Amino acid sequence: MNDSTRPSCSIRIGSANQTAGWIGLGWAEGGYGNRTATLTQQVAWAEEYARSAAPPRSGHIGENLLAPTLLAHGSAEQKARFLPAVAAGEELWCQGYSEPGAGSDLAGVRTAAVREPDGYRVTGQKIWTSLAHEADWCFVLARTEPGSRRHHGLSFLLVPMDQPGRVEVRPIRQMTGTSDFNEVFFDGAHARAEHVVGGEGNGWRVAMSLLGFERGVSTLAQQIGFAEELGRVVRDAVATGAADDPLVRARLVRQWAELRVMRWNALRTLGGPAAEPGAPSVAKLRWAGWHQRLGELAVLVRGAGASVGPADWSAAAPYELDAAQHLFLFSRADTVYGGSDQVQRTIIAERVLGLPREPKGVES
Repeated sequence: MNDSTRPSCSIRIGSANQTAGWIGLGWAEGGYGNRTATLTQQVAWAEEYARSAAPPRSGHIGENLLAPTLLAHGSAEQKARFLPAVAAGEELWCQGYSEPGAGSDLAGVRTAAVREPDGYRVTGQKIWTSLAHEADWCFVLARTEPGSRRHHGLSFLLVPMDQPGRVEVRPIRQMTGTSDFNEVFFDGAHARAEHVVGGEGNGWRVAMSLLGFERGVSTLAQQIGFAEELGRVVRDAVATGAADDPLVRARLVRQWAELRVMRWNALRTLGGPAAEPGAPSVAKLRWAGWHQRLGELAVLVRGAGASVGPADWSAAAPYELDAAQHLFLFSRADTVYGGSDQVQRTIIAERVLGLPREPKGVES
Protein backbone atom coordinates (compact mmCIF):
# COMPACT_ATOMS: atom_id res chain seq x y z
CA MET A 1 0.00 0.00 0.00
CA ASN A 2 1.88 3.06 -1.19
CA ASP A 3 1.38 6.15 0.87
CA SER A 4 -0.71 9.14 -0.08
CA THR A 5 1.16 11.60 -2.28
CA ARG A 6 0.38 15.29 -2.52
CA PRO A 7 1.63 17.97 -4.97
CA SER A 8 4.75 19.79 -3.89
CA CYS A 9 3.18 23.26 -3.40
CA SER A 10 2.02 22.68 0.18
CA ILE A 11 1.74 25.22 2.97
CA ARG A 12 2.01 24.79 6.73
CA ILE A 13 -1.19 25.92 8.38
CA GLY A 14 -0.23 27.70 11.61
CA SER A 15 -1.85 29.27 14.65
CA ALA A 16 -3.67 31.91 12.59
CA ASN A 17 -5.89 29.20 11.16
CA GLN A 18 -6.49 27.81 14.63
CA THR A 19 -8.08 31.17 15.46
CA ALA A 20 -10.11 31.02 12.25
CA GLY A 21 -11.08 27.47 13.18
CA TRP A 22 -10.85 25.84 9.75
CA ILE A 23 -8.81 22.79 10.76
CA GLY A 24 -10.56 19.80 12.28
CA LEU A 25 -14.11 20.81 11.46
CA GLY A 26 -16.56 18.72 13.46
CA TRP A 27 -14.10 17.74 16.22
CA ALA A 28 -15.24 20.46 18.61
CA GLU A 29 -17.88 18.18 20.11
CA GLY A 30 -15.05 16.20 21.72
CA GLY A 31 -13.10 19.31 22.65
CA TYR A 32 -10.28 18.55 20.21
CA GLY A 33 -11.03 20.80 17.22
CA ASN A 34 -12.06 24.34 16.47
CA ARG A 35 -15.54 24.66 14.96
CA THR A 36 -18.66 22.60 15.12
CA ALA A 37 -19.78 21.58 11.64
CA THR A 38 -22.28 19.16 10.19
CA LEU A 39 -21.16 16.76 7.47
CA THR A 40 -22.83 18.99 4.86
CA GLN A 41 -20.95 22.01 6.17
CA GLN A 42 -17.66 20.11 6.07
CA VAL A 43 -18.30 19.23 2.42
CA ALA A 44 -19.13 22.84 1.58
CA TRP A 45 -15.92 24.08 3.20
CA ALA A 46 -13.71 21.48 1.51
CA GLU A 47 -15.24 22.14 -1.92
CA GLU A 48 -14.95 25.92 -1.64
CA TYR A 49 -11.35 25.65 -0.48
CA ALA A 50 -10.54 23.51 -3.52
CA ARG A 51 -12.54 25.77 -5.86
CA SER A 52 -10.54 28.81 -4.73
CA ALA A 53 -7.37 27.12 -6.06
CA ALA A 54 -5.72 27.50 -2.66
CA PRO A 55 -2.52 25.45 -2.26
CA PRO A 56 -2.79 21.92 -0.85
CA ARG A 57 -2.42 21.95 2.92
CA SER A 58 0.59 20.13 4.30
CA GLY A 59 -1.45 19.01 7.30
CA HIS A 60 -3.65 16.78 5.11
CA ILE A 61 -2.28 13.49 6.47
CA GLY A 62 -2.72 14.47 10.10
CA GLU A 63 -6.13 16.07 9.64
CA ASN A 64 -7.76 13.61 7.24
CA LEU A 65 -6.04 10.29 8.03
CA LEU A 66 -4.58 10.25 11.54
CA ALA A 67 -7.25 12.31 13.28
CA PRO A 68 -10.27 10.18 12.25
CA THR A 69 -8.26 7.10 13.23
CA LEU A 70 -7.53 8.50 16.70
CA LEU A 71 -11.18 9.50 17.12
CA ALA A 72 -12.18 5.91 16.31
CA HIS A 73 -9.43 3.92 18.05
CA GLY A 74 -7.30 6.23 20.19
CA SER A 75 -7.32 6.49 23.95
CA ALA A 76 -8.56 9.63 25.70
CA GLU A 77 -4.93 10.53 26.46
CA GLN A 78 -3.87 10.08 22.82
CA LYS A 79 -6.72 12.25 21.56
CA ALA A 80 -5.95 14.97 24.09
CA ARG A 81 -2.24 14.92 23.25
CA PHE A 82 -2.33 14.86 19.44
CA LEU A 83 -5.64 16.21 18.09
CA PRO A 84 -5.33 19.79 19.42
CA ALA A 85 -1.85 20.07 17.87
CA VAL A 86 -3.23 18.92 14.49
CA ALA A 87 -6.13 21.37 14.79
CA ALA A 88 -3.68 24.17 15.56
CA GLY A 89 -1.48 23.32 12.56
CA GLU A 90 1.46 22.93 14.93
CA GLU A 91 2.41 19.30 14.19
CA LEU A 92 2.62 17.67 10.76
CA TRP A 93 2.37 13.93 10.12
CA CYS A 94 3.48 11.35 7.58
CA GLN A 95 2.36 7.77 6.96
CA GLY A 96 4.81 4.91 7.57
CA TYR A 97 3.16 2.03 5.71
CA SER A 98 4.95 0.99 2.48
CA GLU A 99 8.24 -0.87 2.54
CA PRO A 100 10.82 -1.95 -0.06
CA GLY A 101 10.11 -5.47 -1.28
CA ALA A 102 6.50 -5.41 -0.09
CA GLY A 103 5.10 -3.05 -2.74
CA SER A 104 1.41 -2.56 -2.09
CA ASP A 105 1.31 -5.66 0.13
CA LEU A 106 0.75 -3.91 3.44
CA ALA A 107 0.74 -7.17 5.42
CA GLY A 108 4.30 -7.83 4.24
CA VAL A 109 5.88 -5.22 6.49
CA ARG A 110 9.16 -6.15 8.17
CA THR A 111 9.84 -3.04 10.25
CA ALA A 112 10.17 -4.32 13.82
CA ALA A 113 9.32 -2.63 17.11
CA VAL A 114 10.97 -4.29 20.12
CA ARG A 115 9.37 -3.71 23.51
CA GLU A 116 11.60 -2.16 26.16
CA PRO A 117 10.86 -0.83 29.66
CA ASP A 118 10.42 2.74 28.37
CA GLY A 119 8.52 1.89 25.16
CA TYR A 120 9.61 0.48 21.81
CA ARG A 121 12.73 0.56 19.65
CA VAL A 122 11.74 0.73 15.99
CA THR A 123 14.08 -0.57 13.29
CA GLY A 124 13.36 -0.86 9.57
CA GLN A 125 12.75 1.08 6.39
CA LYS A 126 9.67 2.76 4.91
CA ILE A 127 9.41 4.09 1.37
CA TRP A 128 7.19 6.43 -0.68
CA THR A 129 6.55 8.33 2.56
CA SER A 130 4.86 11.54 1.46
CA LEU A 131 5.97 14.77 3.14
CA ALA A 132 8.27 12.94 5.57
CA HIS A 133 10.83 15.71 5.02
CA GLU A 134 8.36 18.16 6.60
CA ALA A 135 6.75 15.91 9.21
CA ASP A 136 7.10 16.14 12.98
CA TRP A 137 5.55 12.68 13.57
CA CYS A 138 4.99 9.45 11.67
CA PHE A 139 2.34 6.80 12.32
CA VAL A 140 4.18 3.55 11.70
CA LEU A 141 2.85 0.05 11.10
CA ALA A 142 5.44 -2.23 12.68
CA ARG A 143 5.78 -5.85 13.74
CA THR A 144 5.76 -6.11 17.52
CA GLU A 145 5.44 -9.90 17.78
CA PRO A 146 8.68 -11.67 16.77
CA GLY A 147 8.12 -14.46 14.25
CA SER A 148 4.61 -13.33 13.31
CA ARG A 149 3.53 -13.28 9.67
CA ARG A 150 1.20 -11.31 7.46
CA HIS A 151 -1.45 -9.30 9.34
CA HIS A 152 -0.75 -10.95 12.71
CA GLY A 153 1.49 -9.34 15.32
CA LEU A 154 1.37 -5.77 13.95
CA SER A 155 0.97 -2.56 15.94
CA PHE A 156 0.18 1.05 15.01
CA LEU A 157 2.85 3.28 16.61
CA LEU A 158 3.17 7.06 16.81
CA VAL A 159 6.85 7.88 16.31
CA PRO A 160 8.51 11.34 16.59
CA MET A 161 10.65 12.19 13.55
CA ASP A 162 13.13 14.46 15.37
CA GLN A 163 15.51 11.72 16.49
CA PRO A 164 18.95 12.46 15.00
CA GLY A 165 20.89 9.28 14.28
CA ARG A 166 17.77 7.18 14.75
CA VAL A 167 15.50 8.55 12.01
CA GLU A 168 16.89 9.45 8.58
CA VAL A 169 14.83 10.88 5.70
CA ARG A 170 16.07 10.66 2.10
CA PRO A 171 14.00 12.45 -0.59
CA ILE A 172 13.14 10.53 -3.77
CA ARG A 173 13.29 12.55 -6.97
CA GLN A 174 10.26 12.07 -9.24
CA MET A 175 9.76 12.49 -12.98
CA THR A 176 8.33 15.93 -12.28
CA GLY A 177 11.74 16.99 -10.93
CA THR A 178 10.38 17.43 -7.42
CA SER A 179 10.71 15.27 -4.30
CA ASP A 180 7.37 14.98 -2.56
CA PHE A 181 8.00 11.58 -1.01
CA ASN A 182 10.91 9.93 0.69
CA GLU A 183 12.69 6.91 2.08
CA VAL A 184 12.64 6.79 5.88
CA PHE A 185 15.14 4.73 7.87
CA PHE A 186 14.46 3.86 11.52
CA ASP A 187 17.56 2.75 13.44
CA GLY A 188 16.37 2.11 16.97
CA ALA A 189 13.91 5.01 16.91
CA HIS A 190 12.03 5.44 20.17
CA ALA A 191 8.24 5.25 20.51
CA ARG A 192 6.58 5.61 23.89
CA ALA A 193 4.49 2.72 25.19
CA GLU A 194 1.39 4.91 25.52
CA HIS A 195 1.65 5.86 21.83
CA VAL A 196 0.37 2.52 20.51
CA VAL A 197 -3.06 3.14 18.96
CA GLY A 198 -5.66 0.42 19.52
CA GLY A 199 -3.37 -1.69 21.68
CA GLU A 200 -0.39 -3.90 20.86
CA GLY A 201 -1.09 -6.49 18.16
CA ASN A 202 -4.13 -4.67 16.78
CA GLY A 203 -2.26 -2.69 14.14
CA TRP A 204 -3.89 -4.40 11.17
CA ARG A 205 -7.39 -3.47 12.30
CA VAL A 206 -6.36 0.14 12.95
CA ALA A 207 -4.46 0.40 9.65
CA MET A 208 -7.44 -0.89 7.65
CA SER A 209 -9.74 1.54 9.41
CA LEU A 210 -7.44 4.43 8.47
CA LEU A 211 -7.49 3.45 4.80
CA GLY A 212 -11.28 3.65 4.85
CA PHE A 213 -11.08 7.32 5.89
CA GLU A 214 -9.42 8.23 2.57
CA ARG A 215 -12.88 8.51 1.03
CA GLY A 216 -15.60 10.97 2.04
CA VAL A 217 -15.28 14.73 2.34
CA SER A 218 -11.73 14.90 0.96
CA THR A 219 -12.83 12.89 -2.09
CA LEU A 220 -15.42 15.50 -3.02
CA ALA A 221 -12.85 18.28 -2.64
CA GLN A 222 -10.44 16.31 -4.82
CA GLN A 223 -13.08 16.15 -7.54
CA ILE A 224 -13.35 19.95 -7.59
CA GLY A 225 -9.66 20.03 -8.45
CA PHE A 226 -10.22 17.41 -11.13
CA ALA A 227 -12.98 19.56 -12.66
CA GLU A 228 -10.61 22.55 -12.80
CA GLU A 229 -7.98 20.43 -14.57
CA LEU A 230 -10.55 19.09 -17.03
CA GLY A 231 -11.62 22.64 -17.81
CA ARG A 232 -8.05 23.60 -18.68
CA VAL A 233 -7.71 20.58 -20.97
CA VAL A 234 -10.96 21.49 -22.76
CA ARG A 235 -9.78 25.07 -23.25
CA ASP A 236 -6.45 23.83 -24.64
CA ALA A 237 -8.31 21.49 -27.02
CA VAL A 238 -10.37 24.39 -28.37
CA ALA A 239 -7.32 26.67 -28.67
CA THR A 240 -5.21 24.13 -30.58
CA GLY A 241 -8.04 22.86 -32.78
CA ALA A 242 -7.82 19.38 -31.30
CA ALA A 243 -11.49 19.67 -30.31
CA ASP A 244 -12.38 19.48 -34.01
CA ASP A 245 -11.37 15.83 -33.97
CA PRO A 246 -14.49 13.76 -33.15
CA LEU A 247 -12.39 11.15 -31.34
CA VAL A 248 -10.89 13.79 -29.09
CA ARG A 249 -14.32 15.28 -28.45
CA ALA A 250 -15.64 11.84 -27.50
CA ARG A 251 -12.81 11.35 -25.01
CA LEU A 252 -13.41 14.77 -23.45
CA VAL A 253 -17.13 14.06 -23.07
CA ARG A 254 -16.36 10.70 -21.49
CA GLN A 255 -14.02 12.36 -18.97
CA TRP A 256 -16.79 14.83 -18.06
CA ALA A 257 -19.41 12.11 -17.70
CA GLU A 258 -17.19 9.86 -15.59
CA LEU A 259 -16.33 12.74 -13.27
CA ARG A 260 -20.04 13.39 -12.71
CA VAL A 261 -20.60 9.72 -11.90
CA MET A 262 -17.73 9.79 -9.39
CA ARG A 263 -19.28 12.80 -7.68
CA TRP A 264 -22.71 11.20 -7.47
CA ASN A 265 -21.19 8.01 -6.07
CA ALA A 266 -19.20 9.97 -3.47
CA LEU A 267 -22.36 11.78 -2.40
CA ARG A 268 -24.24 8.49 -2.26
CA THR A 269 -21.69 6.87 0.07
CA LEU A 270 -20.93 9.97 2.14
CA GLY A 271 -21.69 9.30 5.77
CA GLY A 272 -22.31 5.62 5.09
CA PRO A 273 -20.73 2.72 6.97
CA ALA A 274 -16.95 3.21 7.10
CA ALA A 275 -16.45 -0.55 6.84
CA GLU A 276 -18.55 -0.99 3.69
CA PRO A 277 -16.60 -3.74 1.88
CA GLY A 278 -14.81 -2.67 -1.25
CA ALA A 279 -16.11 0.94 -1.34
CA PRO A 280 -12.69 2.62 -0.88
CA SER A 281 -11.14 0.26 -3.46
CA VAL A 282 -13.83 1.00 -6.04
CA ALA A 283 -13.39 4.74 -5.50
CA LYS A 284 -9.60 4.50 -5.79
CA LEU A 285 -9.81 2.50 -9.03
CA ARG A 286 -12.23 5.00 -10.55
CA TRP A 287 -10.41 8.23 -9.79
CA ALA A 288 -6.87 6.95 -10.36
CA GLY A 289 -7.63 5.68 -13.87
CA TRP A 290 -9.70 8.76 -14.67
CA HIS A 291 -6.95 11.16 -13.62
CA GLN A 292 -4.28 9.24 -15.53
CA ARG A 293 -6.36 9.33 -18.71
CA LEU A 294 -6.85 13.08 -18.21
CA GLY A 295 -3.08 13.53 -18.04
CA GLU A 296 -2.75 11.70 -21.36
CA LEU A 297 -5.41 13.93 -22.90
CA ALA A 298 -3.68 17.05 -21.56
CA VAL A 299 -0.60 16.40 -23.69
CA LEU A 300 -2.54 14.91 -26.62
CA VAL A 301 -4.54 18.09 -27.25
CA ARG A 302 -1.36 20.17 -27.11
CA GLY A 303 0.28 18.20 -29.90
CA ALA A 304 3.99 18.78 -30.46
CA GLY A 305 3.87 21.81 -28.18
CA ALA A 306 3.51 19.51 -25.20
CA SER A 307 7.16 18.49 -25.57
CA VAL A 308 8.42 22.06 -25.11
CA GLY A 309 8.95 23.32 -21.59
CA PRO A 310 8.18 26.82 -20.31
CA ALA A 311 11.86 27.26 -19.48
CA ASP A 312 15.23 25.96 -20.73
CA TRP A 313 15.33 22.27 -19.86
CA SER A 314 19.11 22.21 -20.24
CA ALA A 315 19.36 24.01 -16.91
CA ALA A 316 20.08 22.08 -13.75
CA ALA A 317 17.22 20.25 -12.04
CA PRO A 318 14.60 20.79 -10.83
CA TYR A 319 13.36 21.62 -14.31
CA GLU A 320 10.22 23.63 -14.88
CA LEU A 321 7.00 22.08 -16.21
CA ASP A 322 3.77 23.72 -17.26
CA ALA A 323 0.44 22.56 -15.80
CA ALA A 324 -0.31 20.02 -18.56
CA GLN A 325 3.15 18.45 -18.41
CA HIS A 326 3.03 18.20 -14.62
CA LEU A 327 -0.43 16.61 -14.80
CA PHE A 328 0.75 14.02 -17.32
CA LEU A 329 3.90 13.03 -15.42
CA PHE A 330 2.48 13.17 -11.89
CA SER A 331 -0.65 11.20 -12.79
CA ARG A 332 1.45 8.21 -13.87
CA ALA A 333 1.75 7.45 -10.15
CA ASP A 334 -1.99 7.59 -9.49
CA THR A 335 -2.52 3.89 -10.16
CA VAL A 336 0.33 2.97 -7.79
CA TYR A 337 0.27 5.14 -4.66
CA GLY A 338 -2.51 4.71 -2.12
CA GLY A 339 -2.68 1.05 -3.16
CA SER A 340 -1.99 -0.16 -6.69
CA ASP A 341 -4.79 -1.07 -9.10
CA GLN A 342 -3.86 -4.74 -8.78
CA VAL A 343 -4.27 -4.66 -5.00
CA GLN A 344 -7.60 -2.82 -5.24
CA ARG A 345 -8.94 -5.42 -7.67
CA THR A 346 -7.82 -8.23 -5.38
CA ILE A 347 -9.66 -6.63 -2.45
CA ILE A 348 -12.84 -6.32 -4.51
CA ALA A 349 -12.53 -9.88 -5.79
CA GLU A 350 -11.99 -11.44 -2.37
CA ARG A 351 -14.03 -9.25 -0.02
CA VAL A 352 -16.94 -8.24 -2.26
CA LEU A 353 -17.31 -10.93 -4.90
CA GLY A 354 -16.21 -13.78 -2.63
CA LEU A 355 -13.74 -15.23 -5.11
CA PRO A 356 -11.04 -17.65 -3.84
CA ARG A 357 -8.13 -15.95 -2.16
CA GLU A 358 -4.78 -15.88 -3.88
CA PRO A 359 -2.30 -18.29 -2.20
CA LYS A 360 0.26 -16.31 -0.17
CA GLY A 361 2.20 -19.03 1.55
CA VAL A 362 1.74 -20.52 4.98
CA GLU A 363 0.57 -18.10 7.67
CA SER A 364 1.35 -18.43 11.33
